[in-house]
Amino acid sequence: MSAAIIFVLLLVLMLTGMPISISLGLTVLTFLFTMTQVPIESVALKLFTGIEKFEIMAIPFFILAGNFLTHGGVARRMINFATSMVGHWHGGLGLGGVMACALFAAVSGSSPATVVAIGAILLPAMVKQGFPNKFGAGVIATSGALGILIPPSIVMVMYSVSTNTSVGALFMAGVVPGLLLAVFLGFTTWNRARKFGYPRQPRASWGVRAKAFKDSAWGLFLIVVVMGGIYTGIFTPTEAAAMSAVYAFFVAVFVYRDLSMKDVPKVLLNSANMSAMLLYIITNAVLFSFLLTHENIPQQMADFMIGTGVGMIGFLIMANILMLIAGNFMEPSSIVLILAPILFPIAIKLGIDPVHFGIIMVVNMEVGMCHPPVGLNLYVASGITKMGITELTVAVWPWLLSMLVFLVLVTYVPVISLWLPRTLGMM
Repeated sequence: MSAAIIFVLLLVLMLTGMPISISLGLTVLTFLFTMTQVPIESVALKLFTGIEKFEIMAIPFFILAGNFLTHGGVARRMINFATSMVGHWHGGLGLGGVMACALFAAVSGSSPATVVAIGAILLPAMVKQGFPNKFGAGVIATSGALGILIPPSIVMVMYSVSTNTSVGALFMAGVVPGLLLAVFLGFTTWNRARKFGYPRQPRASWGVRAKAFKDSAWGLFLIVVVMGGIYTGIFTPTEAAAMSAVYAFFVAVFVYRDLSMKDVPKVLLNSANMSAMLLYIITNAVLFSFLLTHENIPQQMADFMIGTGVGMIGFLIMANILMLIAGNFMEPSSIVLILAPILFPIAIKLGIDPVHFGIIMVVNMEVGMCHPPVGLNLYVASGITKMGITELTVAVWPWLLSMLVFLVLVTYVPVISLWLPRTLGMM
C-alpha cells in the first residue's frame, strides 16, 4: 500500500511540470511527515551522509574536463583525424562523425557535451558537402549517446553511488559495448549513405592521417591517462576525474591555446552550475532511496517478482520496458537514481551480475536520450540544426532501431559487458 501511495504522489507532482528533483524531495517529505514516525533529524542526517561518498567527487571533475575540451578545440582535431581515417567510405563525413563521437565520448563522460562539441562543427560541414540535414542530425544525435557508455561516464558514477558497484569495473565494462555500439551506428550510417548515394571524400594519404593523429594526440592521450591510470591502479576513478580536469585545462590553455585564461572563469562557472544541478538531483534521489528502503519496498518487490516465477529473462524484459518508458519522461541521471534502488535488489536475487545490469541501464539511458519528449540529445541537436523535434524524431529512427537491436544483444549476452573487466582482474 505504501509503495502505491509513494509512486502515485511522485507521478502527480511530476505531471504538474515540477522538476524531477523537487518532485522526489516533496514526495519523500510528504510521506515521511504524514505517514511515518521518522524524526526530522534522521532525514537531515541522511541528506548529509548520502552525498559524502568519495565517488560523487568524480562528477564535477568529469564535467569540468568535458567543458575544457569542448571549448578547447579538441573536438575539431578529433573530427579531422576521424574523417581522414574513414571519410573515403560511403557516408564519409557521417562515418567520421560516428568515430569522432566515440573518441570524444572517451574523454568527456557526457552525451549532450558530445553532441554539442562534434555536431556544432560537423553538421554545417555535412550540409555544405551535400548531405541532407536530417541525415547529419540522425548521425550526431544518436552517436552522441556514446558519451555515457564509453568511459568515463557520469551516469556510471551515479549508478555506482546508488548501488555500491565498483566504478572502475563499470568503466572497463563499458569499453567493449561502447565500441560495438559505435560499429552498429557506423554500419547504419554507411548502409544508408550507400543506399541513397551520399557523398564521400577522397582517400586521405597516410601522411595526412599521420598529421591529423599528431594534431589530435594531446586530446586522445587523455583516454590513456584515465583508463590506464584506473587499470594500473595508479589512481582511483575519482582521482582519474581530477587528473582529467587538470590535464584538459593544460591542453586547452597551454598546448592548443584555443582557450585563453580570461575564458577559464566562464568554463568554471558553467561547470559549477551543471554540477550543482546534478548534485541537487542526487541529494533528493538519496532521500527517495532512503524512503523506499525504510518502507522495505525493494525487498517486497524482489520477493514478489521471484514468487511469480518470472525468472531472469522475464525480469530483464520488464526492466528494459520500464526503463524505456521512463526515458520518455526523465533524463538519465533521474532514471538511474530512482530505478536503480528498486531494480537492483531484484537483479541480484535473480543472479544477474551488478556490473552487467549497470551496462544494461546505461544502454537504456542512451536510447532514452534519442527519442521524445525528453530526449536531451534531440533538444541539443535541434538547437544546432534548427530542426523541430518531430522532424528530428523521424530523422533518428534508423539509428534508434539499431540501438534497440544492440540493447537486446547486450541484455542477453553478458559476456559483451563482463569479458574485459574479468580479463583485467577487476571482478
